Amino acid sequence: MNRNTYLCAMRSALRLLLLLCALHASAQDEIRIWGDSSPRLRHVTLTPLLPTSGATGEAIIVCPGGSYSWLAMPTEGMAVGRWLRDNGIAAFVLKYRVQGIVPYITHSRLLFRGHQYPDALEDLQQAIRHVRQQAGRYGIDPRRMGAMGFSAGGHLAMLSAEQEKELRPDFVCAIYPVVSLAHPCSHKRSRRALLGERRKFSRKMRDSLSVERHVPDDCPPVFLLNCKDDPVVKPHNAVLLDSALTARGIRHRFVQYSTGGHGFGASEKKGTPECRAWKQEFLDWLREVKK
Repeated sequence: MNRNTYLCAMRSALRLLLLLCALHASAQDEIRIWGDSSPRLRHVTLTPLLPTSGATGEAIIVCPGGSYSWLAMPTEGMAVGRWLRDNGIAAFVLKYRVQGIVPYITHSRLLFRGHQYPDALEDLQQAIRHVRQQAGRYGIDPRRMGAMGFSAGGHLAMLSAEQEKELRPDFVCAIYPVVSLAHPCSHKRSRRALLGERRKFSRKMRDSLSVERHVPDDCPPVFLLNCKDDPVVKPHNAVLLDSALTARGIRHRFVQYSTGGHGFGASEKKGTPECRAWKQEFLDWLREVKK
């Protein structure tokens, strides 16, 4: 082996070692919020991204979208978490239970339960419980913990705000969210994934999980945003939720951009310059809510 070949091999080995170390560190950062109690729950994790300076004391659990079928982790998960962390907010990216690609393609949940409601909600509630119990360790105020969700994750975040009071977030950020499972504007893929192959036909289940129909009088503040040109989740979803929040007198802000589409998350490339302004809009709103 000549010297150049040897050096190339060493560089490749070093890159591989660094990659393995990074993957190991990443795996260590993931917290199994259900412990090892069940093999079905071991893939439910929470990844903390904590600010190293300028911490505000606030925390947000991030729920990526993906039609309750998969998780858009890069753009709506880790990128969001890093952006929050860089703005002094402790972020916790949640990997919750979803239908999965194979059941989505094969309809296997006609025979096997798989993942469906209330699995994802229970995962978010467990994450809220964990973060509040460990508030001292994370350096956060347990009374200033929100849930931020995108698309189906926005539905999940809003759903948690309407459930058990002790496991509710203190504020909600719903970005281009799925809202109704009963209205004609419903996102059918999310509805099927959440309810299962059989329960998706149940009017009772569709109604019970349509978040615009069950806003409580003591609902936490909500930041709501979508785009008029959204080709995935019909824009009327957010309009329904805005109307319901207004009717209940819930403190909230509804921002609707003309352009941006769907799925841009915290990306600096996806969407449009108009919709990417949502991040500053949210930070400004959060400061107002604290007053």
